[in-house]
Amino acid sequence: MTYRVCFVCTGNICRSPMAESVFRARVAEAGLEERVRVDSAGTGGWHEGEAADPRTVSVLEEHGYGTEHVARRFEPSWFGLLDLVIALDRSHLKALRRLAPTEEDARKIRLLRSYGPEGGDDLDVPDPYYGGRDGFEECLEMVEAASDGLLAAVREQLEGRAA
Repeated sequence: MTYRVCFVCTGNICRSPMAESVFRARVAEAGLEERVRVDSAGTGGWHEGEAADPRTVSVLEEHGYGTEHVARRFEPSWFGLLDLVIALDRSHLKALRRLAPTEEDARKIRLLRSYGPEGGDDLDVPDPYYGGRDGFEECLEMVEAASDGLLAAVREQLEGRAA
């Protein structure tokens, strides 16, 4: 059975495609491509059909990640198809919880940085869109830091399914 993860940010052109690319690479490194599917979407449809922001693409490529992406909006009907919905900040978390058709679906929603080693109260990945390139680099660092913990959690879920 395939485990499905979807990363969600605002417009699906900066943070969520970055998280999708990084996590897809972690999944491949772990040899789990056949068992884990990774995707992303936005809470809004402003950029539907567009590629990722050029700064996102540039930062990802410089760090060796793939960058194929087409933005789309998250649909409530997807909850039934997903095992985990990863919000990039608290505003996405709230928006996704409002969209969740059931309590079971709402329990699938988590903040990405809740899987990171840093802990603390501020688990948001800041939106780099209105700033310079440094914000995209910072975003990548946060995404990478949390991706290892997320992969460990997904592995645990996969092992639980196999038992």
